[in-house]
Amino acid sequence: MTHLSKLGSFTLLCIASLTIMVGALVAPGLISISTALGINEYAVWLVTFPALGAVLFAPIAGKSIDKFGAYRSLIIGLILYGTLGFAVYWLQGPWFVLSNRILLGGITAVVMASSTILISQWYVGHERLNMIAKQGMAIELGGVLFLFLGGKLASLYWAYPLSLYLVAWLFLLMLLLFVPRKHPTLTAETQINSTQPQQGLALKHVYLFATLAMVVFFTAIVQLPNSMAQQGFNEALVGNVLAFISLVAVVAAHFMPKVARYMSTSYLLAIAFFAYVIAHFVFANANGLSIFFVGSVFAGVGFGFSIPLLNHMTVEKSAANVRGKNLSYFTMAVFGGQFITSFVEFIPGGAAASFYACMLLAGIVSVVLILMQHNDNKVICSQ
Repeated sequence: MTHLSKLGSFTLLCIASLTIMVGALVAPGLISISTALGINEYAVWLVTFPALGAVLFAPIAGKSIDKFGAYRSLIIGLILYGTLGFAVYWLQGPWFVLSNRILLGGITAVVMASSTILISQWYVGHERLNMIAKQGMAIELGGVLFLFLGGKLASLYWAYPLSLYLVAWLFLLMLLLFVPRKHPTLTAETQINSTQPQQGLALKHVYLFATLAMVVFFTAIVQLPNSMAQQGFNEALVGNVLAFISLVAVVAAHFMPKVARYMSTSYLLAIAFFAYVIAHFVFANANGLSIFFVGSVFAGVGFGFSIPLLNHMTVEKSAANVRGKNLSYFTMAVFGGQFITSFVEFIPGGAAASFYACMLLAGIVSVVLILMQHNDNKVICSQ
């Protein structure tokens, strides 16, 4: 099989970083940006509405990718990503601005799904798992980098962070230069492996656990600023803790393929959700900065061991002709979980109650995963 060059691989990882950037980019300067755009009453929606757009448009994105091909879809997606992201500068009022954010989220679904398909076309087996793990690392590193740059630029002028959306055009140029249009032909063995039924989680379970993983993970991202502010920590320290979570997630995603060699995917996911249990318990009871950093370690491990693995499982369980559709559903699950966290603040009892609720949810999911694997083992033994 012909391997993609290092520059080609780097390009696909750069494109992956656009996934979390779509909403996170405006977060550091949220107050000034929302005021300038005339939607200060709906400021939080600037961050969450791209996730809603990804959920709404993901099925259409999947069908388009399967019809027109991942490469062509990615080209169009990157052009529109930069255009729509920067164009909000000229818009005013909730209707126009939020419509723009929803459409931008839909384009992000195209970019995320089509770039993952290109990875699946260039890599197979454990190499594919390694590359998708690196994709998860790139997504989290994108969060660290673009949150940092967004904050710096927002301190200079409210509109400067919007220019970062145009980096999609740079990645488009890299795509055209370093990633060939014609990907290697899959061998007969690979074609069979991608279409035959497999043991373990069904795709519907993969989507469900992806949604739940993002609900639990993003609840921490949404609630930590409130929880830490109540204890007197300033925005800089809050940013450091959130960035640290992303950095731990990068490290965990790096080691995930190595851990996956020694246990089933269900057990590995159970470990990920148990890490979330510990993280939310620590966050609910944290009374100092060092304790918040301890919780951050487990939150990062939870993400690094779950989302990249579930992404890989979606690819492995999808025949080539429906991979675009299935990956769009995975995108819908991920962004759906992120959007659901918009309503976490309505849980009575404040941040601590939200942390305990997610701890309970993650614990239940972890037990369910262990029981599912136990049943699979029984079926295998009886055959």
